[in-house]
Amino acid sequence: MSERWATFDCYGTLIDWNGGLWTEFATVWPEADTDRLLELYHLIEPHIEEHGDLTYDEVLVRALAATGAIEGLSVPIGREHALAESLPSWPPFPEVPGALAGLRSRGWKLGVLSNTDPDLLTPSVESIGVPFDVAITAKEAGSYKPAPGHWESFFAETGADRARHVHVGASLFHDIEAAARMGMRAVWINRLDETSDVPRTAELPDLTRLPDTLDEIQAD
Repeated sequence: MSERWATFDCYGTLIDWNGGLWTEFATVWPEADTDRLLELYHLIEPHIEEHGDLTYDEVLVRALAATGAIEGLSVPIGREHALAESLPSWPPFPEVPGALAGLRSRGWKLGVLSNTDPDLLTPSVESIGVPFDVAITAKEAGSYKPAPGHWESFFAETGADRARHVHVGASLFHDIEAAARMGMRAVWINRLDETSDVPRTAELPDLTRLPDTLDEIQAD
């Protein structure tokens, strides 16, 4: 029987993406409305990622500048790469290491599919402390999610059985809608208590119950 595979979005699903962004915005612009900046950033970044030839560091530089510009803020000299420089230190959510270790102990193979650059993703994965069997970034995919390149690269590299694969993500736009379009099973990690009609196989508030949920979706 073929191996069971679970693939994961990283930032927002495994790593505290909003917390990291919020902290860095507050550092770059201490007097600004940080919640407003975070809201704007999430609107802006996907448009910049449409330029699939940009490195993720370049995406972060442009998104930071554009976010500030809307609020009449300039990026301080020398802080243009503030997001990329701080990103490797953003912590995983508390339940993530235990959940991923639990999946590995049950025989699941793990992959991470991220819109970042390899040099940014590596320290984040190391901070989780649980090894992944494969990592696909925008560099390997040649595009940014929700484009299908990450999943196409994953299946090409691993030869994983699509019938024994489940994708796990927190972003409706980048992951869950994309999985639905590609006919993949997906678990939505709804950390923000959102509502949506997007099809998904299961929905959880965090990863605590993920090992049991994936076993229910795909028995060994």
